[in-house]
Amino acid sequence: MKKIILCLGIVVLLSSFVLAEEPRQKEISLTIYNQNFGLVKDIRYLSLKKGLNIIRFVDVAREIDATSVSFKSLRAPESCIIQEQNFEYDLISRNKLLEKYLDQEIILERTKGTTEETYDKWATLGKGSRQRKEVTPKIKRVKAILLSTKGGMVVKIGDEIYLNPLGRVILPALPEGLITKPTLLWELLNEKPGIHTVEVTYLTNGINWKADYVSIVDKDDKKIDLNGWVTIDNKSGATYKNAGLKLIAGDVHRVKERPKWERGIMAPGRAKQGIAAPQFKEKAFFEYHLYTLQRKTTLKDNQTKQLSLFTATNIPTKKLFTYDGAIYRGVWRSSEKEPCNKKVAVSLEFKNEKKCGLGIPLPKGKVRVYKKDVDGSLEFIGEDEIDHTPKDEKVKLFLGNAFDIVGGRKCTEHKKISSRVYQNSYEITLSNRKKEDVKVIVIEHPPDLIRGWQILSESQPHTKKDAFTIEYQVKVPKDGKAMVTYTALYKM
Repeated sequence: MKKIILCLGIVVLLSSFVLAEEPRQKEISLTIYNQNFGLVKDIRYLSLKKGLNIIRFVDVAREIDATSVSFKSLRAPESCIIQEQNFEYDLISRNKLLEKYLDQEIILERTKGTTEETYDKWATLGKGSRQRKEVTPKIKRVKAILLSTKGGMVVKIGDEIYLNPLGRVILPALPEGLITKPTLLWELLNEKPGIHTVEVTYLTNGINWKADYVSIVDKDDKKIDLNGWVTIDNKSGATYKNAGLKLIAGDVHRVKERPKWERGIMAPGRAKQGIAAPQFKEKAFFEYHLYTLQRKTTLKDNQTKQLSLFTATNIPTKKLFTYDGAIYRGVWRSSEKEPCNKKVAVSLEFKNEKKCGLGIPLPKGKVRVYKKDVDGSLEFIGEDEIDHTPKDEKVKLFLGNAFDIVGGRKCTEHKKISSRVYQNSYEITLSNRKKEDVKVIVIEHPPDLIRGWQILSESQPHTKKDAFTIEYQVKVPKDGKAMVTYTALYKM
């Protein structure tokens, strides 16, 4: 019987230790949106008594949106609720500590005599030499009244006022109201005492992710290798250790947030082909795309982390030359001296499809393109930014302007048919100084402020892309020229 009583006593004693235990984290997961915010799901153990509990939930993100907090006890969701929540973010800093001691007594610690120079005629360095002799420092503490901290310290010692006095500042005690970590302070009503596993979710600003791509073009500009990277920048004010990680790609609508100074007491929430072993698993989620990291990772505060998204090789690609020469977009002007754009743009285009080695949704991001030189070294040849691109859609990367291909455009004839009808003739020339033939896409647009237009004659057939764009496919021989002419009728 004594042994039984002793065992029961030990069990009760251990139980009391468990109930007194601070909140312990079980697991944490993080969903990051590419709009500089994230969703944190924090599962912890809480030791709760029956009735009212005051809980300090620490280590939350400094940039938390406290109005977004959702609390749920997985053990007793209906009988464990928060009746009041405070978000305390008045963190300790030197200035805040001093501000709490305005018009109060502080201590200035001063040190005198660290070294002194002596004259010793019997020193080993020779007669009349000087030496530096260590002297025991003298520490003196002076009491002062702190008057101001703006633009430096102003203190009163006795009847005198000192500006930026020398000495180390010592404060008698830590003022109330300052904390070392952002904290959620809860008044929690609970009906079932014991250990509860609770799930706390909230939104936080200051954490973002973006996609970055590195592409290498082959020697013939007909295939590319594409590596996708995820870059995460964490400035949320929290570290997420061994966390599950998800990324949302898409344009999620959010209501404009209030300034930080409005935060205070908040109402709580209630309860492969060509692709090498990707770390992220992708799936459609609502009208967005969700990428889940297939392992845990640690994301430190003020850290930038890069993770491989995918690798694809030998993607068929096309090199495109495009000339859009118009600068002036009116119909009432004709001059051979009219300025025009002479640059011919160069782009790479490929299709995001499975048979090309891709076929996965590509998040918005910057694509940097390299090409190997004859010595095998990579050289940078341009970059562009792509938007969120679904599978089976084309990706076009503008890399710069061609050096050896030059365009020219002029209006050769202008007629006024009536007060609202005009007729213009245009001539587009292309010069190719390369050692091979090229094909250039010539883009033409109607002038501004017209109601309709019609091609009357042209030197070669055009392709109508939309109501305001036509294209000509022009073959330009090596070290030669080519020309396109057309006449159009415009109604104002």
